[in-house]
Amino acid sequence: MPEVRFDRYYNHAEIAAILEGYGREFPDLFRFESIGKSFEGRDIWLATITNRNTGDHADKPAFYCDGNIHASELSASTAVLHLLHKLLHGHGANPSITRLLDTRTMYLVPRLNPDGAEWALETPPRIVRSSTRPYPYEEEDPYGLERQDLDGDGRILSMRVPDPNGPWKVSETEPRLLERRKPGESGGTYYRLLAEGRFHHYDGMTMRGRKVKEGLDLNRNYPSAWRLESEQSGAGDFPTSEPEVRAGVQALIDRPNVCGAVVFHTFSGVNLRVPSRYPDDEMAPEDLWVFKEFGAMGEKTTGYPAISVWHDFKYHPKEVITGDFDDWAYEHRGVFAWTTEIWSPQRQAGITDYKYIDWFREHPFADDRKLLKWSDEKLGGKGYVDWYPFEHPQLGAVELGGWDGIYAFRNPPSDYLEAEVAPLGDWVIEMALCTPRLVLRETRVEAIESGVFRIRFAVQNEGWLPTNVTKLAAKKGLVRGVVGEIARDGWSPGGAGSAAPDWLVAGALREQGPQLVGWSHVATSGFGWHNDPTDDVRVFDWVVRGSGRYDLVARHDRAGVVRAKVEV
Repeated sequence: MPEVRFDRYYNHAEIAAILEGYGREFPDLFRFESIGKSFEGRDIWLATITNRNTGDHADKPAFYCDGNIHASELSASTAVLHLLHKLLHGHGANPSITRLLDTRTMYLVPRLNPDGAEWALETPPRIVRSSTRPYPYEEEDPYGLERQDLDGDGRILSMRVPDPNGPWKVSETEPRLLERRKPGESGGTYYRLLAEGRFHHYDGMTMRGRKVKEGLDLNRNYPSAWRLESEQSGAGDFPTSEPEVRAGVQALIDRPNVCGAVVFHTFSGVNLRVPSRYPDDEMAPEDLWVFKEFGAMGEKTTGYPAISVWHDFKYHPKEVITGDFDDWAYEHRGVFAWTTEIWSPQRQAGITDYKYIDWFREHPFADDRKLLKWSDEKLGGKGYVDWYPFEHPQLGAVELGGWDGIYAFRNPPSDYLEAEVAPLGDWVIEMALCTPRLVLRETRVEAIESGVFRIRFAVQNEGWLPTNVTKLAAKKGLVRGVVGEIARDGWSPGGAGSAAPDWLVAGALREQGPQLVGWSHVATSGFGWHNDPTDDVRVFDWVVRGSGRYDLVARHDRAGVVRAKVEV
């Protein structure tokens, strides 16, 4: 197979080749399939990773990850590929990974939005938020500034245009940088900042950005609290109207064993948790406690703080995000779901006390100086380009330069890429090992009288989480309890009107039991009044007549399947 490196970004064909190579190298651990087609007809690949020698993937609890739903967030794909690589090469060598793949399943989608990523990988890149499908209208905007690489250097930087009413001025303390004019300030040399590019139908006076024809945001197209375009831009025509989102949603519906998820984005260097549209005190406390426990694990492993979208990551204090993956996975599927925003240039530059989204609206100029120093010393000056003159075909003499956001901000530069994404997979593994899992505790056969026997079949949830995973799932009835079944010598009931088997004296052929707890709910205090009941165990009882082989099965949609055979 081709050498897999994590200091570069791969296109769609290269990812397919990598997956094909893994399939040849790890036939007992790895399968991949297309779960759908993108708008432009590219396959959306899903990899299934588990030890097939210890059971089928669908019979084990599972964890899900995807990346690159937003077109230019390419390191999200790298994070999923790195996790995939780590799992396959760690089985048999790393005890945690070996236990994970022997007992559980991982479903990984390296690139949910292949069309947008192909555009982002061009030189210079074509940047859209998500899909390449025209939305909400087919026609191009006839006016405005289109981002273009005017001087052919492969970069799209900024233009600074002299303007007496411009909001920017050259900094007195660091003349390479611009800083904002102070309120009421006048009498200096000022500039207007624009993206490098060319105006359509320029009237010589009016400047605005050209509306991007491809206006979808796929992470607003999920069903949970979806809103119309008039209420939330980029939302799509209806929930799951976009083939990429529909493929991802259907993949989880078809895999009810998924107990948790992490989806990768860029950038901020944080692990985001739900809820997005209401405060923490409206969430089930039991779920909030688990989110906080996982978040603490994540901060220790990745260095990324765990924060609430509602409380700490709003784009505007009066606006909320809806129709996103995390809220859908939690509210409709009842599982714990996270968004990891990869990469923090601020932290790389030594800026630690800042408030994520708010930082872009307001931060001290000292932060800009720290970022400039970081670019000079760590990026070889590539993060910030000193201003240089350029004769614009419409504006005349301008200057090009400033921050190269594509290189330094949107994704980690290649030299930083592997180190940034490697710990993220470790956190995923930690959470996946916390999922509920049914195991056999005991089978027991007791003779009642001649030819009549009592069979007891006990199963246990050995996972940290309960079989329902979340309190919300239990409240909404999103997943049924553990189910026990009995059959004799391969016999199973027929269709409507079939007679009850004469060998079953007491008990039901199929019986639905309760949810089984884990130990995530156990408090730290235990001062003499603490009791731990066996609510993690379910015993199924049957009375049967006649000798032979009896097949016993306990199954839970999330916690897996346990099978046993008894001879009486």
